[in-house]
Amino acid sequence: MILDKIFWAKRRVLLTGHTGFKGAWAARWLSRLGAEVTGYSLPPEGEPNLFSLLGPSPGLKSHLGDLRDEKSLREAVAEADPEIVIHMAAQALVPRSYRFPVETWSVNVLGTIMLLDALRGRSSLKAVIVVTSDKVYANDGTAHGSAGGFAEGDRLGGDDPYSASKAACELAVSAWRASFAQSGPPVATARAGNVIGGGDWAEDRLIPDFVRALAAKRALELRQPKSVRPWQHVLDPVAGYLLLAERLAMGKKIPSAFNFGPSGQELRTTLELVERLYAAFQRKPDWRHVAQPGIGEKKTLTLDAGLAQNTLGWRPRLSIDQAIDWTVEWYAAHSAGSPMAQITDAQIARYESLA
Repeated sequence: MILDKIFWAKRRVLLTGHTGFKGAWAARWLSRLGAEVTGYSLPPEGEPNLFSLLGPSPGLKSHLGDLRDEKSLREAVAEADPEIVIHMAAQALVPRSYRFPVETWSVNVLGTIMLLDALRGRSSLKAVIVVTSDKVYANDGTAHGSAGGFAEGDRLGGDDPYSASKAACELAVSAWRASFAQSGPPVATARAGNVIGGGDWAEDRLIPDFVRALAAKRALELRQPKSVRPWQHVLDPVAGYLLLAERLAMGKKIPSAFNFGPSGQELRTTLELVERLYAAFQRKPDWRHVAQPGIGEKKTLTLDAGLAQNTLGWRPRLSIDQAIDWTVEWYAAHSAGSPMAQITDAQIARYESLA
């Protein structure tokens, strides 16, 4: 799994959600590859945030706007004249989706459709990657999918507004592809989630909650300590998105949806991950279970990433222990006042060097 630097050099890329956690990592990596990146996103939320910490990236033009603002979106698309589009912008938090369900469905479904419509008929466009979620599958809380983890052919669904909106996004993209194949770009969806890594300060996410609790010297509150999730370092799925974009742009005959997740041996419960984090920071575990009634998160969620491995040659490069160590290293450097653009670039370079 080696990204083609010649392919990405001077490549015009439109990246939505570039001010978010995963989007900021993607924007930084694309800039390092020499791509000409146009970012389109809402302003970064809160302080600190990764986008602001990284500062200007070479070749990145940042547009701040809402996906549902048709005029602003079309202006950004026209300016970018993209060859590659990687669509990450979303309302990506399950608890928030309960508080703002209309916003969640509107951004995740309508926003995606408005982007695809703005891209119609663009002759330079070679590939569009729509990032959805590992939570797009119909999950009764006990099933692990058809092959030890949910596979791309398993039934889509969702019992909470976020999961349902992402499943609906998958259906909308599929219908768009079937309806406008002649005038629309080649589109594939990428399903991954539960990423960890430095620079995430979002609300109601495990690593940011852990870092805030550690700084405040208070107990970490866990909603579901026994839940199993496909935890992975942010660079692993981002590598998958870029590799998928390469293959699609090259005209390869590949499926239209891919999972990016860890192997079964790397799965951990939330509590196991937390205990490993405390050990890495050389702190005694200090947490308490705080249930959130009405938040219907599933106990178990695993992915089968065999299709990405067999078709794209993708595989996770970091074990869960390495992912935790790299995450701890990043936050420790931030706490020490280190230049975070330099730290982030160093981790990307180290990732690229892995066999």
